Amino acid sequence: MVKKILLLFLVVVLALVAWQWQLVSYGARMGYGQLKIIWGAKPVETFLNDPSFPDSLKTKLHLIEEVRKFAIDSLGLKDTENYKTLYDQRGQELMWVVQACEPFELKAKLWHFPIIGDMPYKGFFEKEKALAEREKLVSEKFDVSIRNPGGWSTLGWFTDPILSDMLKRSDGDLAGLIIHEMVHSTIFIKDDADFNENLASFIGDTAAYNFLSYKYGKNSKQYLQYLHEDQDYRIYSRHILRGTQKLDSLYKSYDSNKSFDEKKELKKQMIEKIVKSIDTLSLFEKRNTKTSNWLPNNTYFMSFHLYQSKQKDFGKELDEKFKGNLKGYIYYLGQKHPFL
Repeated sequence: MVKKILLLFLVVVLALVAWQWQLVSYGARMGYGQLKIIWGAKPVETFLNDPSFPDSLKTKLHLIEEVRKFAIDSLGLKDTENYKTLYDQRGQELMWVVQACEPFELKAKLWHFPIIGDMPYKGFFEKEKALAEREKLVSEKFDVSIRNPGGWSTLGWFTDPILSDMLKRSDGDLAGLIIHEMVHSTIFIKDDADFNENLASFIGDTAAYNFLSYKYGKNSKQYLQYLHEDQDYRIYSRHILRGTQKLDSLYKSYDSNKSFDEKKELKKQMIEKIVKSIDTLSLFEKRNTKTSNWLPNNTYFMSFHLYQSKQKDFGKELDEKFKGNLKGYIYYLGQKHPFL
């Protein structure tokens, strides 16, 4: 009887694997890619005790430990083993993230994954796999983009190391990134990437100001540098989000009488108009769009929607309900939205 049960169980498992082979093989590749990074990472103390490791980078490692402590003690984010090791990228990119969107609708393609649900992006640790995915999606008439993320969270499945390229960031940008990823390990809702990414961005960006004020003071060069960087990004984000609304209105105006080429040309004209008007923004550091032929597609606009569209809503709730108490707000959200 036991042998029959075990045999039946094996048959069921093999059937499931055969049925979901693409997902199983993808998961195995991603797991292997993540484990390679974990195996190659070394404790931060190894680098701090290495006389040949640059002092400027040692300072950044100490900063990350301070950010972790601040995020745990002052924000109430979950204490994990993340960011206690360092992986030396040696100047190489590690992950490629593919995003896709309908060509004449601001509707992201979703990939379904066990546990975390539907996600509007798909990661790869092998560049050729990402390029193959892009070509496949392009052949299906999607707008597609590939980007290299500055960091990512494995939501507790693995121990996330510091990546050496993170140490190139300014103090405020680095603090915001670490806190952003720590938020993902504390609050994460299945099937709601918009909420998850917007919330992590909001808390990371807001808490970076708090950390810099605490460590250096509001008149410090570190605080002011981040202030200028962040305000530029917020102004730019709002411009792109306004562009997103214009594109959405354009697509909704399309009717069945318009050919594919006509729709494509109207779309191009609208995006060119949005890009050219970037020069009118009042930024601390101007973006040069005049000398480039850069023209984004729908995935670019959807990325800003994914990470920035709810910032005003979160800010209003923080101020009105919690009087700016970010730790209280995080606790409230954690209770309201249990992790996964």
